[in-house]
Amino acid sequence: MKIMSKLFATLLVVFFIQYANAQQAAFYNDIQNFKKQDSLQSPPQHAILFVGSSSFTKWTDVQDYFPGTTIINRGFGGSCLPDVIRYAKDIIYPYHPDQVVIYCGENDFAASEAITPQIVIARVKQLFLMIRKKLPNTNIAYISIKPSPSRIKLVSKEKIANKAIKLFLAKQKNASFIDVFPLMLNEDKKPISSIFLSDSLHMNANGYAIWKKAIDPYLIKK
Repeated sequence: MKIMSKLFATLLVVFFIQYANAQQAAFYNDIQNFKKQDSLQSPPQHAILFVGSSSFTKWTDVQDYFPGTTIINRGFGGSCLPDVIRYAKDIIYPYHPDQVVIYCGENDFAASEAITPQIVIARVKQLFLMIRKKLPNTNIAYISIKPSPSRIKLVSKEKIANKAIKLFLAKQKNASFIDVFPLMLNEDKKPISSIFLSDSLHMNANGYAIWKKAIDPYLIKK
């Protein structure tokens, strides 16, 4: 009986290690691809860095939306705030950006029902303070968590998190909160379905047009 228990415990540990490695490997490969891009063509220093999850990953033509600015897009799909925190040394600090624009947090809530607004708020603060410590002169902008039709059950949590993050950033120097949430709702205060792809999660060009209008006033212009 003891042998079986030990065997089960060992197999369980191996499973979780393999699962964790598999989860990290996917993002690890994304980060390595970014590094490969950088080795082939040195990214501009003092640009505007977009970092976060798939809403940025899928914004492949983001540069076209903001002519006159230089944007580096380092969104990696499926990422949560702990992933951006883990890879900050790889996808934030090396670029010495004049501004970091963050979209992340939505996937955190979707990952587990156990994730509370307080957890997401704490993660945003941690990421902010990390960037501020390493890049003290860099402007930091956070885009509010968006209301996605496929994740409508998360809206109440998102509202709480957005409100607290907005209040936190209002007290910080050289920082801003970009509130896209109300702009993506219809007259009934429900997400506008026509600005999303068929998965009711990611945005189409109409959705990104809304984001462009909201983000543009906050971008550093030279």
